[in-house]
Amino acid sequence: MSTVLPPKSKRVKVAELEKASTQFHEEPVVKAESPNIVITLRAADTNNPLGGKLFLPADTTPKQLSQIVNKLLGTEDNPTPYNFAVPIADGTRVTIGEDFNTSLLVPGHKKTEDVIEAIFTPQAVFRVRAVTRCTGAIAGHGDNILAAAFSPENSSRLVTGSGDKTARIWDCNTETPMHTLKGHKGWVLSVSWSPDAQYIATGSHDGGVRLWDPKTGKPHGDDMKGHTKWVTALSWEPYHLWEGDAVRFASSSKDGTIRVWDAKLRRTVMHMSGHSMSVTCVKWGGLGFIYSASQDKTIKVWDGKDGKLLHTLNGHAHWINHLALSTDFVLRTGYFDPMSKPPTDAAEKKKKALERFNKAAMIEGRITERLASASDDFTMYLWEPAKSTKPLVRLQGHQKLVNHVSFSPDGLLIASASFDNLVKLWSAHDGKFIASLRGHVAPVYQCAFSADSRLLVSSSKDTTLKVWDVKTGKLHKDLPGHQDEVYAVDWAPDGQKVASGGKDKAVRLWKH
Repeated sequence: MSTVLPPKSKRVKVAELEKASTQFHEEPVVKAESPNIVITLRAADTNNPLGGKLFLPADTTPKQLSQIVNKLLGTEDNPTPYNFAVPIADGTRVTIGEDFNTSLLVPGHKKTEDVIEAIFTPQAVFRVRAVTRCTGAIAGHGDNILAAAFSPENSSRLVTGSGDKTARIWDCNTETPMHTLKGHKGWVLSVSWSPDAQYIATGSHDGGVRLWDPKTGKPHGDDMKGHTKWVTALSWEPYHLWEGDAVRFASSSKDGTIRVWDAKLRRTVMHMSGHSMSVTCVKWGGLGFIYSASQDKTIKVWDGKDGKLLHTLNGHAHWINHLALSTDFVLRTGYFDPMSKPPTDAAEKKKKALERFNKAAMIEGRITERLASASDDFTMYLWEPAKSTKPLVRLQGHQKLVNHVSFSPDGLLIASASFDNLVKLWSAHDGKFIASLRGHVAPVYQCAFSADSRLLVSSSKDTTLKVWDVKTGKLHKDLPGHQDEVYAVDWAPDGQKVASGGKDKAVRLWKH
């Protein structure tokens, strides 16, 4: 016998009737028509206007506007994707995300009656795929790995420096050790490739600097002595500034000095003293200046030709830990371009290196370099030393010391790694804060951008690497695998691989 359901109560019947009646009388949802806006275009590098006024709907996306820019430039057959930024009343720039309506009109930055100037910057044409897996943990070092650097040529060669008093060159294609660079009597604290990939320089806790042949692993002579305390950083003279046979690089030291060495003569050619405490970082800029940061809270700017002190940049209230240049990527890679084969002729190599530098250093129609400094005072400063000894802007937000700072290869972004467990992104144009990348649960030691500036990798005391999507500020991939703290990380200039090393003594390679 089937179960007979009890009759519905009066309350239920009334509720059903009301629901049925409202379903038939609901107003149809009509999407509001997007208002029209007036846009003018200007190139970020040359500062030149493009075309006249454009009357477009406010829901125009960056992709659609990129098509218009390519049409106006006559590059439809080989289109380039562009980023768009709009200057607003407070002097900062708003980057266009989804469309002009949601980025500008809805927040109230602009009105429909305003003429909106959109500044366009080309994105990298090639795309780097995010690394997602560890393809190899290569043993070899007997102590902590303290420094790692890929060859400027491609991702097939890597050099690492370790607490076991050696540096090692690795074949990243076969994931095997190639050469062990023995000779230092202390920890190898810094490693650096020359921009033509013909030399490797290493700096040690014993105060010595050594040069090596990357192909054979053989040393170029003995220890180059001069520093009385350990070497903190190394930086090569940019390739487009090389004159004659001279191949020069700079080293900074705990002894408060900077030395410039001739790699072929193997001797000091300039000795710069002026800092009163340890020099923590040195950078050789593409305009011919050498920048040094110190625990004496200052940055000094030196002439790369004769070693004269030009400027002292003051502002930080504590030790300065690290420096980054807006042109770091092109200075590191010289004439090696991920998009084309390197030239073989010496004159062509120099021409290509200069062209790449000029393109990267072009800001609003003039060639200049910007410098970012990271400090124990929890802040960073953005400088333009060729223009002024005053900082452009102070970057505040971290709650603990800032250990590492890095410019994106396209020069538009700055990433900072801090002991407050955060990586932060900033605009390299005006220092405006963009996003906090949250995910690490311990201090972040280093960060490195991919060659197309779309991704960022960070290494931390929490034993992980994390890959971040720069556009969204979201975690793209978590990369566990290390057994202990990760001190060093580098993303290859061709974008193919990431290398990391740390306290567990193993070099790990990561690919897509």
